[in-house]
Amino acid sequence: MNIRIQIIVIAIAVVALVALINLIRRNKLQLKYALLWFVLGIGICIFACFPGLTSYLAGVMGIYTPINMLFFAGFCFSLAIIFSLSVAISRLSERVKKLSQEIALLKGTSEDREENTLTEGE
Repeated sequence: MNIRIQIIVIAIAVVALVALINLIRRNKLQLKYALLWFVLGIGICIFACFPGLTSYLAGVMGIYTPINMLFFAGFCFSLAIIFSLSVAISRLSERVKKLSQEIALLKGTSEDREENTLTEGE
């Protein structure tokens, strides 16, 4: 890999990590969702600093070319992101269901009180 490309990749990864930290600091992104993105950014910096590491890992894993190993790693990262988002969505949908049930119960209780107040006033 050309040194110029390495510097560009590292610079982009560092800018992305700084942006990620800013989003967390301004409470626009929770830390638990940003953790995988931190790992990705640090991984990109490591692979950009040590391009021979990609070839070594591909050889250890039995993958013919380093680029295929990177595609495999990207695929695994995508699956991890999808899984974590699926867990978050499931948790949130359960909370929405519970909150809507509680609102319905409160609304029913409120309507019963209004009816009781109207019938007592007559």
